[in-house]
Amino acid sequence: MKGTRTTVLTFAEKCKNILASNWQANLNTVKADAQGSKEEIYSSKVKYFVKKGRPYIWVPDDDLHNVNTVIDERGSLAVASPLPGSLANLLQSLKKPPNRIAFVGELVALGDNKVKSAAESLRETLISEGEAIKAFSYSVTGILSSSDFRFTSRAENLQELLSGDQQYRIYKFNPSSVTYIEGRENSHEVDIKDMEESKADSLSLFSASLIDGINQSEARRRALIIFCATYLNTYVKDALVLSIDRKGIDVVGKFVGAMMDDGSHEYEWKELRLPLKEEARDVETFCKRLVEMEEEAVKNVSLFSGLPLERNET
Repeated sequence: MKGTRTTVLTFAEKCKNILASNWQANLNTVKADAQGSKEEIYSSKVKYFVKKGRPYIWVPDDDLHNVNTVIDERGSLAVASPLPGSLANLLQSLKKPPNRIAFVGELVALGDNKVKSAAESLRETLISEGEAIKAFSYSVTGILSSSDFRFTSRAENLQELLSGDQQYRIYKFNPSSVTYIEGRENSHEVDIKDMEESKADSLSLFSASLIDGINQSEARRRALIIFCATYLNTYVKDALVLSIDRKGIDVVGKFVGAMMDDGSHEYEWKELRLPLKEEARDVETFCKRLVEMEEEAVKNVSLFSGLPLERNET
């Protein structure tokens, strides 16, 4: 099992990556009125960003959460792994929910000074991400250029919190329990201390755009098919990136299934794990590793077939 430990993240690390890669979540609070808590749950989508490992949640001024938390600070926050574009459509057709995390804890309303501090931290974060994108090499921008930034960029989606006309109240979410949920049924309780000691991969800030950029590129989709054959000795008809991290790539591959009465075949989608030879500590290194894998895989296929094959340009 030693190999598994070195190529797969811990549940705490997976939680941290999901939290860092997304920017919106479902917030649940206990309904309340002048008579107190009703023990009924109210839920709505909210946007957040992470500061010192904790989610800071922007709740619209007219949202019922603001009334509920005056009476009862308890709440829960559900954050899913981002599923951009065609990936979301595929998993929806397969009735497969994304991997996600569920926090239970308390919402602490920020005072005026801390509201200003949180807003300034968000502004600095968005500026930093914008500068990072400008500094990326062509190996990175070549992938990002295929992505729809309106839907996959954290900075694009959080900018409206600072520049829009909507008024917000800001809360810090203090979790008391964390659960990592895979698919429909598999759930894993994560120790709060492990969460606090774990760090998100730096590439997780851009993972939604990178995943979408790979999946939207026909050349890179073909490369994923070759990856499965070369590195996993597994043959698939199609493949999409499901998630990425510093240790590898989770892929969902399309396998040929049983033959139907009319001679056609059924198809089944299964998850696969492509480990990186070396960890990728940042976006640049991840994209470099990806290009290296492409070059090696195409070379192996060329040697096997005796035919020259074109590699992806980056």
